[in-house]
Amino acid sequence: MLRSLVLYTALMIGANPAFAGEIDWQAAHDGGLAKLQQTDPALVPETTFTDPDGGTHSLKDYRGKVVLLNFWATWCAPCREEMPSLDKLQAEMGGDDFQVVPIAAGHNPPPAIKKFLEEAGVRNLPVLLDPRQGLAREMGVMGMPVTIVIDRDGNEIARLIGGADWSSDAAKALIRQATAP
Repeated sequence: MLRSLVLYTALMIGANPAFAGEIDWQAAHDGGLAKLQQTDPALVPETTFTDPDGGTHSLKDYRGKVVLLNFWATWCAPCREEMPSLDKLQAEMGGDDFQVVPIAAGHNPPPAIKKFLEEAGVRNLPVLLDPRQGLAREMGVMGMPVTIVIDRDGNEIARLIGGADWSSDAAKALIRQATAP
């Protein structure tokens, strides 16, 4: 009887939309993302950015997915430490529901980007560029790295200024919670 009650309760909680997609911000802090700050949901700008081939993109392209937007630069030492963990997170969790979107902001010559990514062992992330820092400025990015969590509807819901281990259990739990139906 008790086992049935526990199972029924677990099923009700799992099926209840009020519990789905809730993020345990305190667990994220306690698990190593101490600098992560929850923000009031705000629609992200549609400012365009590019890729090395001249293609134009915007954050609107990612609607329907949870996005971990990361502003970085080749000259940024914390970015060099952080980038492999972003690559691992994308390799493990990227897909239809989630995407890591790293954007090199400011002056980052293509040969320097290529060297940076090769040295960091990055293989799973796209190369995206914001050379005039239009998107970075609109999003209030003052230094690097800055990582922003964007929900499926295109709203910023959290921000972390500085480096973090995005392949940590806490980061994976955060992404699982953010992508829950």
